[in-house]
Amino acid sequence: MELFRRIRLKAGRYMLSRRLLRANRKVSYTSIHHVRNVLIVWDASKPEDFALLSKFYLRMQERSINVDILGYYPGDSLPDQYTAIRYFTCIRRNELNYYYFPVLPEAEKFIKTPYDVLIDINFEQLLPLLYISELSEAHFKAGLSDSQPEKSPFDLLMNINKPVSIDNYLTQVMHYLEMINSGTEEKV
Repeated sequence: MELFRRIRLKAGRYMLSRRLLRANRKVSYTSIHHVRNVLIVWDASKPEDFALLSKFYLRMQERSINVDILGYYPGDSLPDQYTAIRYFTCIRRNELNYYYFPVLPEAEKFIKTPYDVLIDINFEQLLPLLYISELSEAHFKAGLSDSQPEKSPFDLLMNINKPVSIDNYLTQVMHYLEMINSGTEEKV
């Protein structure tokens, strides 16, 4: 059974890499002051981490930045704390196709929405989340560096020692996003 799963994953990764060849995304980022919407792609297998994401959501709301969170939960039914939250959408295992790609219409909506920033919190490199992160039309993407940074879909690569704390990771991402100022700001 494990061999069959690995073959499906390998086929899925191959199909994703072929689809990426046709993708045409324009990278743009000037400063944190111009960011209005953020997408967080998150491995939701640890429900206890959701409180940290909720705190981050509230901090961003204070800055007038809208945050959407798209998670992947490996079970068939969601934990109670994941339900009825308007800024959180969760993909479950039974909502994936044969190649582990999400088949929900919401997944395609997240891919096609031109978010200002995408923050990838997929430390285990789960294929359903890689699919979203890599195909997303977000203008700027932040994620963890891996063994092949030249093949990374991310514009900002974070190199953080493991085990990675979500709270520390988000703090570091925001720190570097605040440091980047590639354009001139309008003076009032």
